[in-house]
Amino acid sequence: MSIGITLLDIVTHSPEETQELGRCIGEQALPGDIILLTGNLGAGKTCLTQGIAQGLGIQEYVMSPSFVIVRELRGRLWLYHIDLYRLDRIEEMADLGLDDYFYGGGVCVIEWAEKAMNLLPKEHLLIEISYLSDTERQFQMKPSGERYLELISRLQQTYRK
Repeated sequence: MSIGITLLDIVTHSPEETQELGRCIGEQALPGDIILLTGNLGAGKTCLTQGIAQGLGIQEYVMSPSFVIVRELRGRLWLYHIDLYRLDRIEEMADLGLDDYFYGGGVCVIEWAEKAMNLLPKEHLLIEISYLSDTERQFQMKPSGERYLELISRLQQTYRK
């Protein structure tokens, strides 16, 4: 099921609030979850991922995996932090063998997901991040699939408008 509409729109006012949002997502994460992140350079993709890692109980510091493409971090579940920033051609992405991560027992967080949307699983949670000011960010969450509708429903209970 692909909805293509925003079901949850959250604004954070600091990096700490962005990490808190991520922590809530990480606490609700299940094996096999796919979270796609889009947004300009510096929008907060890695900051949100740091929070997701906290919610998964990961103690290790999370930094952008731009130069290694994938970082594997162990918590309650494995976190596969994937960054497609340095890849320019769809062929490069297809040759990475990312399916092992997508269909494994961990949680995939993919930064710069817009570069490979046709290669990524159809069911996922897409989070589009936008700058509002120096410290404020907008997170538009677009679920695709029943699992992600359920995740959004749980997040809505925490983030009432």
